[in-house]
Amino acid sequence: MPIIKLDAIDSTNDYLKQLAKEKWLENYTAVMAFEQTKGRGQMGAEWVSEPGKNLTISVLIKDVPQEMISIYDFNIAVALAAVGLLTMNGITKVNVKWPNDIMAENKKVGGILIENSLKSDGSYTAVVGFGLNLNQTDFEHLPQANSLTNITQQHYDITEVGERFIKSLKLHLILFPERADEAWAHYNSLLFKKDKPAAFEYSNGDRFMGIIKCVTRDGKLAVLLNDDSLEYYELKEVKLLY
Repeated sequence: MPIIKLDAIDSTNDYLKQLAKEKWLENYTAVMAFEQTKGRGQMGAEWVSEPGKNLTISVLIKDVPQEMISIYDFNIAVALAAVGLLTMNGITKVNVKWPNDIMAENKKVGGILIENSLKSDGSYTAVVGFGLNLNQTDFEHLPQANSLTNITQQHYDITEVGERFIKSLKLHLILFPERADEAWAHYNSLLFKKDKPAAFEYSNGDRFMGIIKCVTRDGKLAVLLNDDSLEYYELKEVKLLY
């Protein structure tokens, strides 16, 4: 489980992808940075983190066969690995805000960015980026953000938490093929605002109300609308608001 530690980098995902192009890397090679200057989340959202306070890590997962774990399955396994990490660290009320935000006590504490590259044999390689607010206490101008230390009043060793994340990720990916139905059911039970009225925004800025029912096996968000119709949305079609 090689871990490359950097003081500062623009993006751990970009660094790891470039490194994998330049040389052979062992499966589950990880890059951790104590400061990330151009971190980003899903759909290009910026990830803001106070230097030296939080976990910023990217992990290389090589040659994943799609017949064992589809790309959608992979996303679920990673999210559950992140949830498992939080529960291991004493956080009990954890949710996943579709598509890839990790919530604790109804506030965002983490985010996932997965970048896949398909291979000619049908398998794929993934770089899993994960940011987790650990020891940062001040989130001025970010009212929906929080950290583990604010919740538990404990201080966290960043490297140790990073190592735990890699182990959790590896475990969930290994076990997923034989527990896929259970994993999907668990993921859907963790959805933030599931079965509650929630506000959404279309890509054009228009907003609407709906109720999240589930995420389907092909990665679409099923939302019950005011006219009792059930609509299925792709990742970039709508955004769930807080």
